Amino acid sequence: MKIPITFLTVLFSFFLFAQKTTETIESKKLGTRTFTVVTPPSYETNPEKSYPTLLILDGEYLLDPFEGILKYGAYWDDLPEIIIIAVNQNYGETRFADSEFDDAGFPSGSGANFFEFIGQELYPYVDKKYRTIPFRMIAGHDTTAGFLNFYLYKDNPIFNAYISLAPEMAPEMEKRVAERLTKISKPLFYYQGTGEADLKEINEKAAELDANIKAIPNATFKYQNDAFKGASHYSLVAKAIPNAIYFIFDGYQPISMVEFQDKILKLDAGYTDYLIAKYDELEKRFGFKMKPRLSDFKAIEAAILKNKAYNELQPLADFADKHYPKTILGTYHQALYFEKTGNYKKAVKTYQRAFTLEPIRELTKDFMLNRAEALKGKEDKPTEEPPVEAPVEDTPAEKTE
Repeated sequence: MKIPITFLTVLFSFFLFAQKTTETIESKKLGTRTFTVVTPPSYETNPEKSYPTLLILDGEYLLDPFEGILKYGAYWDDLPEIIIIAVNQNYGETRFADSEFDDAGFPSGSGANFFEFIGQELYPYVDKKYRTIPFRMIAGHDTTAGFLNFYLYKDNPIFNAYISLAPEMAPEMEKRVAERLTKISKPLFYYQGTGEADLKEINEKAAELDANIKAIPNATFKYQNDAFKGASHYSLVAKAIPNAIYFIFDGYQPISMVEFQDKILKLDAGYTDYLIAKYDELEKRFGFKMKPRLSDFKAIEAAILKNKAYNELQPLADFADKHYPKTILGTYHQALYFEKTGNYKKAVKTYQRAFTLEPIRELTKDFMLNRAEALKGKEDKPTEEPPVEAPVEDTPAEKTE
């Protein structure tokens, strides 16, 4: 039986994603600790690229479900590639010792040591050894979900996004987290997930925190709470993880048909500005310096043509030249502008410039030269001249002067 090459390529890419390394670090605060680092497939093939990180507490059992969702989303370019750091805690009483707090509800003893280990030892080690960007996420379940909230007690927390699954909270945490979210100026993402069939105490405190966060006026952070009907303490994890990840990276996805129909097509103007703003926001929010997707260029081009806003093809050409300077893309949009506005002679010359440029997707040299050939001999459309105002006649008084 012959196996299609495309299938083999997909299969190879699928297994290439998970490049796992077990690391050991000698902590001055905790002794020997182990963790797993998962790097995405492009890590080795694209040495100039750096990545956001996700720190997973309870790494032994939370790594696989998180990795699966991230692997799936990255395959379709719905989610960015991420470096995962999964901390091993499920042996003996380690996870409970790591999450220790005092009667006042603050990290203490081994919990305080683990809190400092993450920020002062683990992350400096990871940032030095791996190519990371400052956007950091943290996730935990029950005991460790409560623990991760302690990082919000700092004025400048080291994490940008928090995924709290069925949290077991320290005293006053349901109030303090909401209070801290009002005071932290750093842009944050906060996700909380609970299950209807979980322990009453967990759900009551989570519901109180949810109410406190939702009562914050003019929130400067992004927040989502999911209470899953029928879900248990454990099954909620499988439901919450995709919701949490897609909540944090909302807007990263390529322009969808829904976005195209409901947002872009309904614009009166500013189609190219919409595209520029999309990628500016990704850089501002996450630190991603990524080339705009070619599919997004096509979506904006389609909206411009649909609404006959041909003048916007020029800034689209400039934006293309900025990110794909040696390719045909920007020249194509410039030539298309001349063609759609009836300046056929300039369109022909511009299409012919593709001979010295690199092809990109369907924009080949033959495609561009064929467009030029099809326009040869066409007469330019006359440009619309502004109406000439009739001369104002002199008044009788002016004539006598």
